[in-house]
Amino acid sequence: MSKTLIVVPTHNEGENIAELLDGLHAHVPHADVVVVDDASTDATRSLVRAAAATRPNVRLVEREERLGLGSAYVHGFGLALDEGHDLVVEIDADLSHDPADLPAMLTVADLGYGVVIGSRYVPGGSVVGWPRHRLWLSRWGNRYAAIMLGLAINDATAGYRVYRTDTLRAISLDGIQAGGYGFQVEMTYRTVRKGLSVVEVPIQFRDRVAGSSKMHRGIVLEAFTLVTYWGLADLFSLRRRRRAYREAAATTAAQSTSS
Repeated sequence: MSKTLIVVPTHNEGENIAELLDGLHAHVPHADVVVVDDASTDATRSLVRAAAATRPNVRLVEREERLGLGSAYVHGFGLALDEGHDLVVEIDADLSHDPADLPAMLTVADLGYGVVIGSRYVPGGSVVGWPRHRLWLSRWGNRYAAIMLGLAINDATAGYRVYRTDTLRAISLDGIQAGGYGFQVEMTYRTVRKGLSVVEVPIQFRDRVAGSSKMHRGIVLEAFTLVTYWGLADLFSLRRRRRAYREAAATTAAQSTSS
């Protein structure tokens, strides 16, 4: 059985975290769980400590500033690499992701795929409870990322994932730019550019019913700006490579003619 670490970023998820930890314990009791908490002022930390007191596989990392989703995952991924885990799971704390889907996702990861994405936008996947404008924004964002970055991925922004730690080593966690939800796109982009395998499996995503969403305009703008920058950088890089190839070909032709 693969050694697995589940990383759960939190900020004021006291209304959800205990139920999530119970669900993870019920469905993947063999997995280790680390909650990376950013400056929660509600009951989140006390609830995680209570769970950890009876479940030695649960632990809490307390950060006194809001350093962001991407930073929380990078911290958790670093722990997985240092401690010799085989698989690392991303899951939201707000109960949007069903822990019951995780055993199947881990089984797929054990087949050797670099990243397994719990996808809302493949056949069998769905979104429940989102208003129309939020669903439109998500679908548009995924389509834009796919076009700009050349990703044959339906749900590059998905936050329910399993990574092989070999994948994390290959793509490197150094220089991660996105702090918000653009982190998911950046990790997908890095994986694809390395030529590593990504597979999507369908999940049902449910909007949170308790607590407040961490999504705001700044996060959307960050993701849009970074995706645009990466896409344009790739385009200019491709043009430079083509120009260099043409110049080399012309030089070779000239040398052949002179000889």
